[in-house]
Amino acid sequence: MYQILSSQSSCPLNLLPLFSAVSIFFFCFSTCEMNVQALHSSVHGQFEASSVGPFRLLSFSPPSARLSRKLSTAAFRRKSSLGRCLYGSSLSCGIRVTHGRIRGSLTGEVNEVEEQKQQEVRRAYPFHEIETKWQRYWEENRTFRTPDEIDTSKPKFYVLDMFPYPSGSGLHVGHPLGYTATDILARFKRMQGYNVLHPMGWDAFGLPAEQYAIETGTHPKITTLRNINRFRSQLKSLGFSYDWDREISTIEPDYYKWTQWIFLQLLKRGLAYQAEVPVNWCPALGTVLANEEVVDGVSERGGHPVIRKPMRQWMLKITAYADRLLDDLDDLDWPESIKDMQRNWIGRSEGAEIDFCVLDSNGKDSDLKITVYTTRPDTLFAATYLVVAPEYSFLTSITSPKESKKVEEYKELASRKSDLERTELQKEKTGVFSGCYARNPVNGEAIPIWVADYVLGSYGTGAIMAVPAHDTRDHEFSTKYNIPIVVVVVPEDGSCDSNKAFSGEGIITNSSSPTSGLDINGLSSKEAASKVIEWAEKTGNGKKKVNYKLRDWLFARQRYWGEPIPVLFLDDTGESIPLSETELPLTLPELDDFTPTGTGEPPLAKADSWVQATDSLTGKPARRETSTMPQWAGSCWYYLRFMDPKNSKELVGKTKEMYWSPVDVYVGGAEHAVLHLLYSRFWHKVLYDLGVVSTKEPFKCVINQGIILGEVQYTALKDTDGNLVSADSVDVLSEYNQERIPEEKVMKSGDYFVLKDSPDIRLIARAHKMSKSRGNVVNPDDVVFEYGADSLRLYEMFMGPLRDSKQWNTSGIEGVHRFLGRTWRLIVGPPSADGTFNDGTVVTDEEPTLEQLRSLHKCIMKVTEEVEGTRFNTGISAMMEFVNVAYKWDRYPRSIVEAFTLLLSPYAPHLAEELWSRLGHSESLAYEPFPKANPIYLKDSTIVLPVQINGKTRGTIQVEETCTEEDAFQIAEQDEKLSKYLTGQSIKKRIFVPGKILNVILDRQSSKVSR
Repeated sequence: MYQILSSQSSCPLNLLPLFSAVSIFFFCFSTCEMNVQALHSSVHGQFEASSVGPFRLLSFSPPSARLSRKLSTAAFRRKSSLGRCLYGSSLSCGIRVTHGRIRGSLTGEVNEVEEQKQQEVRRAYPFHEIETKWQRYWEENRTFRTPDEIDTSKPKFYVLDMFPYPSGSGLHVGHPLGYTATDILARFKRMQGYNVLHPMGWDAFGLPAEQYAIETGTHPKITTLRNINRFRSQLKSLGFSYDWDREISTIEPDYYKWTQWIFLQLLKRGLAYQAEVPVNWCPALGTVLANEEVVDGVSERGGHPVIRKPMRQWMLKITAYADRLLDDLDDLDWPESIKDMQRNWIGRSEGAEIDFCVLDSNGKDSDLKITVYTTRPDTLFAATYLVVAPEYSFLTSITSPKESKKVEEYKELASRKSDLERTELQKEKTGVFSGCYARNPVNGEAIPIWVADYVLGSYGTGAIMAVPAHDTRDHEFSTKYNIPIVVVVVPEDGSCDSNKAFSGEGIITNSSSPTSGLDINGLSSKEAASKVIEWAEKTGNGKKKVNYKLRDWLFARQRYWGEPIPVLFLDDTGESIPLSETELPLTLPELDDFTPTGTGEPPLAKADSWVQATDSLTGKPARRETSTMPQWAGSCWYYLRFMDPKNSKELVGKTKEMYWSPVDVYVGGAEHAVLHLLYSRFWHKVLYDLGVVSTKEPFKCVINQGIILGEVQYTALKDTDGNLVSADSVDVLSEYNQERIPEEKVMKSGDYFVLKDSPDIRLIARAHKMSKSRGNVVNPDDVVFEYGADSLRLYEMFMGPLRDSKQWNTSGIEGVHRFLGRTWRLIVGPPSADGTFNDGTVVTDEEPTLEQLRSLHKCIMKVTEEVEGTRFNTGISAMMEFVNVAYKWDRYPRSIVEAFTLLLSPYAPHLAEELWSRLGHSESLAYEPFPKANPIYLKDSTIVLPVQINGKTRGTIQVEETCTEEDAFQIAEQDEKLSKYLTGQSIKKRIFVPGKILNVILDRQSSKVSR
């Protein structure tokens, strides 16, 4: 009988016996999204089903012994403390089973090459049994639990992953890259005697989960919890040493109670407020989207149209912390690229606000003024037009009746673009004339007012003075619309190109006016800027100003799946009233219909009994806020909750926070450089001001792991007649048909890849980011079954530097798997004839040789240095070199083998635990002291010895440190360079200083001495 697994919800158990073998095949496979390409007509048998934890076990009895033998590799049971689970593999019958999916064809034919390959892999060492055994041991013994009460006299190490959003697709092999790195650090520090905090949790609220729920008709809580279970199972199968007792999820009321508490503190301090602001509104999704969630006028998720419209929203005043967020970056051990991204996002600049008086229809000064912010007040004389954003608050007042229709149409077009699209430099600039003019205060000239979407209403004042001679965007715009260009700054060398903007600083020209009495000609840009600001403040036309690109954080989503905002609105006055802290958590109500309303009213508005409330202080009737918090809310502070996850009285206990803060190492993707990391820093600083936390910053060191790309895909080009065309002769790819070429038909030729059958045809070879659409996603479950978790961990660290992007290559994992197999056989011994291994080891209790000690301690030093420097790939190389050397030994002293096993354990913990156990230890090695390199054994066993002939250095030789005079002389005689001085010569004497020099004195009567 052979057994496969499908998901628990796949097939109703009571229906299975009702179907014939063939119909059951198609029923089960289709309802589990299983793709069975073919079913051999001779296959008949019986299916049975039983429940196994979260899975359904389908048992198939083939009709004959012949087919039974051919299906023999299809049944492999993996046992774990969570239940018995079957993991997927490429089976000899062509079936692949992977968490409820079967792919391939059941033809009854055996792929002999694949079967032999799998047998060789499994003979390397029994990783299936080993990994299951030790994962069960760690879980049952809570090996990695960090106690609530710890010895605070010991040093601490808090290493944290950016906790994942539990998507329905589960993990792919890119996810474990960062997780493996943090796990190595956690295991390493435990062995060095640190108290280690290494937790895991789930960032589970948000738009993706809700959209998936809407598409499938399943409540987001159900799908989210199911996804969490799958993620947890996958992470445990990889042997990560998380303290699962501290597991948290942002969707649990006990957690988001404190997210709501933080919001109330922000509200009390005026850092949370409501305002009407222009937002990216997606009618199809029924919510506001961040700029980063909009691409080319449509939502990133689903491709739905997005428009700009004003809405009253909750905002968080992150701008109040702009200077601190900027200044404190200097003290952080973060990648400079990440710090620069935050600096640019905050965008602090110094300049001036200048007032331009709007002219009425008669060309006279009106009461209206347009205030602009500029970082280049030295170019004020070059301002030949003004530009206001389409959402400028007084746009109607500065638009003439004649141009109003064009302006309204333009506003509509601009509303469909995100801020990022509007400000992209490569985009063609567009705009419309408002029909009105303003007066340049410095020279009295009337200049036109334009409306253009490259100016944002959210930045500065929503209006700019355009200086086309000295700004690239303004130059492009003015050239397109024939607006005058006036040069007022020239380089110090006097050169000037009228065809493009000169945006640098220089010497001022054309900047004098009797109207204003201001003359800045001949001054440097910096001197002129100061003088213009001084003039503006003196005449009331402006003032010095510090500005930021950073905008306040839009903190509301018109969606269901998020934290409720703890605010009431009184029915009689509409006044907003915060809930009292004793009323927290305000829990999310159960809703059967959580689809967007389409009106802008959030789905929570449908929960009438929940929405209708009473103010606890006044007893007045009120309505609850029906918008929810954005997904970023729960992830802003979760690192604090890990320190004290069960505390029901406060967000985090003071003693625990003071001990564990800050996070020592925080690992995650660079895509979170701005939003998540900036928002977390903002909330942390607020909590610091409240006295909740003791540090100014949350994360001491941030590491961004690279991306794992899919395997290289090879593409051949064909012309319209179907003829192959070499890629190096093609200019425009779109003019050719593309055909995917399998790897076995490709070979490398120099720096290029070509067809084996047609070496003159070059191919396109590219590795892409893993994605479902490209079909290049590698499931870690498959890799774990094929090669083991230790092999996957080791390979991901061996691929290259942690921070670099890397290309997945299955042959690479075979290499590290062989290394682990060699390590196993080195210590346990070779397998017997039937493929089994003995229960012990082949180590001896003899004292190690000096050579063995030197090899070991050099390896210890290298591995230690590389772990501390997060250069894991070179640490693995050092261990590989050690094993290669050790294979030349004729005996394996216990002290050497045990030390190496400890070195290996952070990288390949399952194998190391098994070896440690076989070496006679009854306890886990997780807290064993990490080996320390002894400097005595770090010196090279060989030295370079200078050789002199008659007192003149003629060369060097490499000798053992303990080399005798006779040995050194014999080596010198055999040296190609030195032998010509010594061959046939009469030696008078030799002077030998051990480890220093060999001087050979020749007899003067000698026939010759080569010179």
